[in-house]
Amino acid sequence: MDDAHGSGQETADQAPLDLIGGPFAVIESDPGVFTSLVRNLGVRGLELIEVYGIEPWAMDHLSPYGFILCFLWHKDAHRPADFDDPAAEKVWFANQLSDDSCATHAILNVLLNCPGIDIGPELENFKRETQDMSPVMRGLAATNLPILRETHNALARPADKRAALNSLATATMNAKKEKEKQKAESSKPRPRKRLKTDDTPPKKRKGKEKEKPAATEEEAEESFHFIAYIPAHGKVWELDGFKSGPLEVGELPSSPDGDTDSLEWRKAWIDVVRPALRMKMERYGGSGDDGSDIRFNLLALVEDNYLKAADQYEFLKRERISLEKRMPEGWQDQVDRSLLGSTLAESPSLHSAAPLSKDFAARRMERDVKIMQMSQSELLAAWEACARDLMSASINIEDEVAKGSSANTDHIKRTFDYEPFLKEFITSLHRDGFLNPLLDLDENGRKRKGGTGKKG
Repeated sequence: MDDAHGSGQETADQAPLDLIGGPFAVIESDPGVFTSLVRNLGVRGLELIEVYGIEPWAMDHLSPYGFILCFLWHKDAHRPADFDDPAAEKVWFANQLSDDSCATHAILNVLLNCPGIDIGPELENFKRETQDMSPVMRGLAATNLPILRETHNALARPADKRAALNSLATATMNAKKEKEKQKAESSKPRPRKRLKTDDTPPKKRKGKEKEKPAATEEEAEESFHFIAYIPAHGKVWELDGFKSGPLEVGELPSSPDGDTDSLEWRKAWIDVVRPALRMKMERYGGSGDDGSDIRFNLLALVEDNYLKAADQYEFLKRERISLEKRMPEGWQDQVDRSLLGSTLAESPSLHSAAPLSKDFAARRMERDVKIMQMSQSELLAAWEACARDLMSASINIEDEVAKGSSANTDHIKRTFDYEPFLKEFITSLHRDGFLNPLLDLDENGRKRKGGTGKKG
């Protein structure tokens, strides 16, 4: 009895399981929004940046883990054979089963295919639990994972959240009405067919009913969609939650040392993904010269630039100390004096808890060995170069902090609910008798005749 009672109490105290899940709201295709989404999911050391073109000048300096493309969606058809690739079974891919969740699904399809990154305990457990599932079941699991939906909706505007709830309520009510209508029609007795007794032709209808033309894609409501591009298992893949599986877009060059996580290898796959991006943009838009649609947004998942700048700053700061220990007496008079004061102060925006890279100690030791072998003239030149690089690293840190502060301000403005204030403001205007004059209405709320009646 005690065991049964204890088991029942434990079940009652547990939170109810969310087997259906709520709606996903629309979120903006903004690098700050997507970076917040990634970090709030527990991913560390990564951010998303906007890419302003697919030409080499805009992409070749990057070392991305993946790309997220936002475009105006149109129906696209592929042959089933396009997805019959044995290598595709190794790619983690989930179908999108919920409206307006394509942003989170695209991010998920990239993150869970990137080796060597810290995706956090929540996503690590989710990946392990869904590893042997089909894309449809993975999509269902992602839709009903509370942290995904809550993190996604926390970045949406309040108006978009209400719109998602209203859309869900409307769809539920329409489905209920349709079910009741079908039930009522099925309960009615079917009329018996009368036997034809003569050969009189049936009477023709006077008016011929015209069929209403179906709405064209241009007349339909515009809908933007997010898809992902990643390098995995020797190929580049397009991951679209609306498709049945990963779509191969190109072969990857083999890595000489087998290290597929190196910066050089990640740069190489850009040459493979560039034609696929160009083809997608031409199919769903164009160059804009002929009036075609150019509404695209391309985001790249890269290493956190603040952490890279902080790592470089700490590396150079320790190098400066190593150089000064080996400098000859009176070295301050032999270098550019304008650099002396600039290298003494710490960067005011540098966070003391910023983690260092994994190979920091190895790089630092290798550099210290080279410093030990330098002559006095080489030490002086190396110190000046280090001082200038240290100033640049400090500026980079300041820029990254300013960028993060701006993104946080935009987030507060985006997610703040202005509706209660606006409703109270308009109510106060009406209560104090100022609303009707502002709207050019009379005391009864009717449009005034002859305009405002104000004389110049």
